Amino acid sequence: MQPDFFDASAPKKPTNVSINADLLQQAKERHINLSRALELRLVEILRDEKRRDWQEENREALDEYNRRVATGGVFNDGLRQF
Repeated sequence: MQPDFFDASAPKKPTNVSINADLLQQAKERHINLSRALELRLVEILRDEKRRDWQEENREALDEYNRRVATGGVFNDGLRQF
């Protein structure tokens, strides 16, 4: 888990969740730590959400950069050897 956008040292807080009974049984049989699994997945979901937010906030600049590259290329076009 990469704690780059949340406080990894924050205390744990108990909560109630509802889980499909079959999924819960299979997880228990495989000794899956539900708290850890949920945290890992939440990190993925939140990272994706924050990435989408950033892209939306910067859409205009990204579009302008892409237009500039499409018309004029990038600074090292003549230097690349691949």
